[in-house]
Amino acid sequence: MRLLFILLLALLVPQIAMAEEIETLGMTGTERGIYTVLIFIIAYAFVMTEEFTHLRKSKPVILAAGIIWAHAAILAAQKGVPAEAMHAAFEHDLKEYAELMLFLLVAMTYINSMAERNVFEALRSWLVRRQFGYRQLFLITGIITFFLSAVADNLTAALLVGAVVLAVGSDNPKFVSIGFVNLVIAANAGGAFCPFGDITTLMVWQAEYAEFFDFFKLFIPSAVNYGVPAAVMYFAVPNEQPKETSEEAVQLKPGALVICVMFLLTIMTAVSFKQVLHLPPFMGMMVGLSVLMLYGYVLKTKFYVEGEDGFDIFNKVRHAEWDTLLFFFGVVFAVGGLGYIGYLELLSSAMYDSLGPTTANIMVGLISAIVDNIPVMFAVLNMNLDMDLYQWLLVTLTAGVGGSLLSVGSAAGVALMGQSDHKYTFFSHLKWTPAIAAGYAASIFAHYLING
Repeated sequence: MRLLFILLLALLVPQIAMAEEIETLGMTGTERGIYTVLIFIIAYAFVMTEEFTHLRKSKPVILAAGIIWAHAAILAAQKGVPAEAMHAAFEHDLKEYAELMLFLLVAMTYINSMAERNVFEALRSWLVRRQFGYRQLFLITGIITFFLSAVADNLTAALLVGAVVLAVGSDNPKFVSIGFVNLVIAANAGGAFCPFGDITTLMVWQAEYAEFFDFFKLFIPSAVNYGVPAAVMYFAVPNEQPKETSEEAVQLKPGALVICVMFLLTIMTAVSFKQVLHLPPFMGMMVGLSVLMLYGYVLKTKFYVEGEDGFDIFNKVRHAEWDTLLFFFGVVFAVGGLGYIGYLELLSSAMYDSLGPTTANIMVGLISAIVDNIPVMFAVLNMNLDMDLYQWLLVTLTAGVGGSLLSVGSAAGVALMGQSDHKYTFFSHLKWTPAIAAGYAASIFAHYLING
């Protein structure tokens, strides 16, 4: 009986600890506190110059996170805060990261499995062989990216469709340049109206500030955000036909369509776990991963060919975007540590109390054009703001699409600059920033008209 009581207590204590609001140290004016901010700024400078230094973005932020939390622990000890209270603040960040990391890991594994089964390569091959004109391709690739990024993340969607733009525009640098700008806008806009489309929307959903179906209220504002600059750029696209290619059709590997259906069912399972069972969505995703593992075993045994590796699910897990997942780890703990010291309260007072939620949320989008939207949104979520659904959807929209204003404002833009062989650059994107800004303003107005 005593053993049963101890087990129940062990299960309940973490829940009680998490239910308590984490008290910040309020030591932002100390020398050590200011030092942690400088550490974060230096680390983020390395993140922003990744294209030139080729230093993976996860490396400096993980180091910064460790240093920041070490100083936060020293400050907590100086203030006489019990170790248990400091551990509760640290474990709060750990819980946030673990839920999102497991969710994203499953999504990435499914995307890698579909890529290995030639799903995306078959789509690319079909588009190339159809011999569309440049203007037709501009619209088709943009619309595909917009909807694809609602299911796959915006980085994956931009890279997959970017391969099509590069293949058909190999002899026309102007089309590649404007086509890549189009993809960045479409990928970021498409990711804003679905909880799976971007890490920021996933974070808002996991934090329970909006329900799953609430995000679809952003569909029209997101479409406006893409449609306005696309309409302006359309007339600058060369009205020509690309050179003919003799590319052969790519055949889907066995099980490709089954895995696509399983991915959709996994998403439905995650939503059901959240909406019906009130369990974290990642649990539903993990159930879907287990089904993929079992199906992978069937594929490996049924279609085994001597001398070939076959379908190995753990290869798909291995090839997940670990740099992104570990970067996210560094961001969560670095921002969480700064928040525990008291800087998020300070920022909340400066922005939301002084300017009001609407202006502050619009500014969040502008900030995310310079700083990655993940730390920006994580900071907003940890400010304990008292906002209604309209404002939470507004900040989800602005943080999601604000990165389109500059090529370095989103992972999609940075990745396409690396893929384009200097045909798409910071300045070729900057040329269209006024049109993108018009789309940004129009999407906010559309959100006000529809959801305000």
